[in-house]
Amino acid sequence: MKYKVAIITVSDKSSKGQREDLSGKVIEDMVSSWAEVISYKIVPDEKDLIKKAIIDELDKVDLILTNGGTGLHPRDVTPDATLEIIEKEVPGIAEAMRLVGLAKTKTAMLSRAVAGIKGKTLVINLPGSPKAVRECLEVIIDALPHAIDKLKGDPSECSR
Repeated sequence: MKYKVAIITVSDKSSKGQREDLSGKVIEDMVSSWAEVISYKIVPDEKDLIKKAIIDELDKVDLILTNGGTGLHPRDVTPDATLEIIEKEVPGIAEAMRLVGLAKTKTAMLSRAVAGIKGKTLVINLPGSPKAVRECLEVIIDALPHAIDKLKGDPSECSR
């Protein structure tokens, strides 16, 4: 069974057509073996528009992957929008991404990315650069099908 995924790229420049969205394409390529991307949106760095984009997908997909807007710039508000929507955080996902990033660059500690659940949908903030998206997604991707199965009520044991 393929899982349903929504990709939401948060970028002022990409939303205006001033820059190609390479990060969203990286995500699509990386999940294509086990998931179907049924929605792909590009929105500007505006909290209300990010929230709307996430909320619009909640009942349609198993996983929402945002990219962009996770840093310290005043317009980086993706985590803030996400936190206003999710019911529970899944901090290990963001911690794992930051840990892998720190092995490559000290500025990875500045990421404010969050992950959490709303209903039966997992929402994860990824960074904005294609390289960072690939690195972060590589570290969490194998756990995502299991996480989605658990959200859907899979009663099997987690331990091996």
